[in-house]
Amino acid sequence: MDVFEIVNKKRYLPIALALTASLLYGFSAPLSKLLLGTIAPMFMVALLYCGAGAGMFMLRLFSGVDRKERSLSRRELPAVIAMVLLDVAAPFLLMKGLQGCAASNASLLNNFEMVATSLVAMLFFREKVTRRTWTAIALVTFASILLSVDFHDATALMFTHSSLLILGACVCWGIENNCTRVLSVASPLEIVVVKGFGSGLTAFALAWLNREAVPSLLYAVYALLLGFVAYGLSIYFYVLAQRRLGAARTSTYYATAPFIGVLLSMAILKELPGWNFWLAFGIMLSGMYVTSREK
Repeated sequence: MDVFEIVNKKRYLPIALALTASLLYGFSAPLSKLLLGTIAPMFMVALLYCGAGAGMFMLRLFSGVDRKERSLSRRELPAVIAMVLLDVAAPFLLMKGLQGCAASNASLLNNFEMVATSLVAMLFFREKVTRRTWTAIALVTFASILLSVDFHDATALMFTHSSLLILGACVCWGIENNCTRVLSVASPLEIVVVKGFGSGLTAFALAWLNREAVPSLLYAVYALLLGFVAYGLSIYFYVLAQRRLGAARTSTYYATAPFIGVLLSMAILKELPGWNFWLAFGIMLSGMYVTSREK
């Protein structure tokens, strides 16, 4: 019995897979923030996804864990193209946002991805969104607004540019999650390889056309390794979880990733968030608790 048969038979394993995916992705924001000091944003996107694609290709080549899985077909090409393009746009917006935003804030704002994923799943893919999920969506949306507004000038409250870029990334990933849900009947490893190389090479071409500075070999290797863990393995476990949970429910468990990113940001970057961060943190925790009670 291989891992895919186990996923289909074990009731709680998909939840464990979604939480594992979120744990691995939690490393992305704080470590990307460090690397952005030496790597341009589009090159960063390219290296992250190429690291994911290359690492998962080697895993597929030598492990053979999904030999029983069917390959992607020509019929699924539109969803593949949409997935690749959105996977270039989303992390680019995130990297640009990280340049002017604390990594802890960016990590918490990533929870808005759950909102976007659930709304797209309901409106376009007819997934059922329960009352508990709606409550969680409302809480996460309110907390995202708290994190996105500049409170330094009470007479002219306005959304910060960096926060809006990160929310834009979440919307792109919300749409992309639903495209991946369409593809999840095919080999998860193949999906990650196609996603990694497709998005990575597209980002490389854009970085080259934009004449971004080529990073040093050492930092490029760091970014590739981060991509393998935070994007490759994370996406792989995410796709497995989606098979049983659907896009909306998987995204609610995956929303624990930002909290991991917050803790890492405080430990690695020594960031001290303001009062609005802690209020948003409590509200988002309440949202996660509400979804965790859903049967």
